[in-house]
Amino acid sequence: MNPISVGLHHITWRATASGVADETVVADAIAWLVGDPELVEIERTTSYHGSGLHMVSGVCKKKAASLASLARIGTVNLQSLLNELEVRFDENSTLHFRLDFNAFIDGEVVLATPGQVSTIKCHTKVEVYPGQVAIEECKNILEAACEKANIEQ
Repeated sequence: MNPISVGLHHITWRATASGVADETVVADAIAWLVGDPELVEIERTTSYHGSGLHMVSGVCKKKAASLASLARIGTVNLQSLLNELEVRFDENSTLHFRLDFNAFIDGEVVLATPGQVSTIKCHTKVEVYPGQVAIEECKNILEAACEKANIEQ
């Protein structure tokens, strides 16, 4: 596989913490995932009902760094995403998934189950050019991330 042909436009990680929670813990989690604390932003806002919230996000817009960020979730999770690609990859060439926030804080990277409340949301936009099949390009991305994850273990 030619690594130059495999690309992500960006990867975005998001999580929400209540106004009374320590938002720095959430920010540290997002910083590890995105690979750079400088890419993390904390927005203080209020919920629909008026209680305080912290919206924490990290966005990486560089191809190599985005692939490295995706690889951080590990080969087991990447393989699960490959197996579930049909339901996680949309018509806009974007891959969507969530991580279990509580497991993550405990040091485990685990894909969240549907309906789980405390999660870290991720979406990543896959580069697709004329003549390419979007889902095949996403498979190539996930396989490249698996290779990278194996090297870094």
